[in-house]
Amino acid sequence: MYEKTLSRKTVYQGRIIDVDVLEVELENGKRSIREIVMHGVAVAIIPRLPDRRFVFIRQFRKPMERVCFEVVAGNVDHDGEREADSAVRELQEETGYIAESMELLGPIYPSVGYCSERIDVFYCAVSGKGETSFDDDERIETELLSEQEMDEMIRRGEVADAKTLAAWALYKAKKSAA
Repeated sequence: MYEKTLSRKTVYQGRIIDVDVLEVELENGKRSIREIVMHGVAVAIIPRLPDRRFVFIRQFRKPMERVCFEVVAGNVDHDGEREADSAVRELQEETGYIAESMELLGPIYPSVGYCSERIDVFYCAVSGKGETSFDDDERIETELLSEQEMDEMIRRGEVADAKTLAAWALYKAKKSAA
């Protein structure tokens, strides 16, 4: 299966995303239109404290019009910044915690039908806590949970963020039994 791109036009350029409209040709020769939200690479982090609790965040999300429970995450902000370095930076900025190690669990693609975003999910052990350095438009609260408490929140339907659910699934598949 393959689609050949015949044309591409950027119809919106924003601070974080662009929107491109592509005309494509399918294998059977038919043509179609694809609308794609273009987004750079991001990172999500599953940080674990020495007492085996995990660090999560809560923040107001305008598209949902509510406070959402999430993994620590953010965009790779700088050209040439390695994803692991971005994860270390985002963890410190949003929570104040310092990463002792950073291990890639794998990539996730939040919505492959219309968005190019890739989120690299990392697991890390954290130690001491320093100061946060939120972006000017961020308001974040930190929450610490055990593995069992997180699993129970998911069972009760209290975690709806896709990147958080996918990141936790990767953690459970690759690290939980270790």
